[in-house]
Amino acid sequence: MAKSKLEYIWLDGYKPTQSLRSKTRIEKDFSGKLEDCPMWSFDGSSTQQALGNSSDCLLKPVAIFDDPGRKNAYLVMTEVLNADGTPHESNGRATIDDDDADFWFGFEQEYFLWDTTTNKPLGFPENGYPNPQGQYYCSVGAANAFGREIVEEHLDLCLDAGINVEGINAEVAAGQWEFQVFAKGAAEAGDQVWVARYLLERTAEKYGVAINWHCKPIKGDWNGSGMHANFSNSVLRECGDKGIYETICEAFRPLVKEHIAVYGADNDQRLTGDHETQSIDKFSFGVSDRGASIRIPVATVENGWKGWLEDRRPNSAADPYKVAARIIKTVKTADVTVAV
Repeated sequence: MAKSKLEYIWLDGYKPTQSLRSKTRIEKDFSGKLEDCPMWSFDGSSTQQALGNSSDCLLKPVAIFDDPGRKNAYLVMTEVLNADGTPHESNGRATIDDDDADFWFGFEQEYFLWDTTTNKPLGFPENGYPNPQGQYYCSVGAANAFGREIVEEHLDLCLDAGINVEGINAEVAAGQWEFQVFAKGAAEAGDQVWVARYLLERTAEKYGVAINWHCKPIKGDWNGSGMHANFSNSVLRECGDKGIYETICEAFRPLVKEHIAVYGADNDQRLTGDHETQSIDKFSFGVSDRGASIRIPVATVENGWKGWLEDRRPNSAADPYKVAARIIKTVKTADVTVAV
């Protein structure tokens, strides 16, 4: 009988930032379909998700991808449930109110490739600093781009897995990179970002390189890392009305604290008002303004106010499930009516 490897992936209960966990299950004559992935369990007392005297937590499969890095293997994204089948408190996916997949999300995931020997980004000398940022963004050449072989391998793995990665680029700081993931449906977008993160961690592991998701791992005059959230719903995609866009943006203004609470730990170190950010305690929006909390893309304006918005505040370590859930909740509070 043919045997398949199913890599069950989940998020642990560490605070303020959750980590990825996974373990392998062997299945005989597996169909490759999500509905044939069985529920599984794990020791929650080892992941800060349960006590030792009642440690079983459940893994509910929610998405499946081919695992091109292993033979006869699949990547199974799961959400964590309590032993009684209710969502665990660490389960951000369960908080998303988007049953009809009306909300589309595109996440721009930034990160640093991290040298575990020097405890600095790739491209940073052991002592001191490299040239100031400016030459590294979308760069090429051994003096500018560091770790490209990891980034390219990761891209190929994501595409082979069926993850909808829409692009990659070197970012503003040395050793900093970005990939973008888009999906129609908030939960699906979160699934794909988390599996893409898992593949990046596993790929870099082969090279003895770590992934640093912290939003400001290098202090000083260096850009931090974000996870800009591009989003739309049918209203934003179809309204053709500047006033409706402004009404939706204004719905975010009184909820700054609620958004920052789920936009990633230590975001005060990144959202300073410098390095293409708005201050963490302020809110603004504007067309093509990368220093605003929410940017209205010029493509949206040129398309007759039909398109999307970009919340630039989520940081690189934020949970895309929780980010999407909060954005959806806020947008649904906006008092807008679109003529049919």
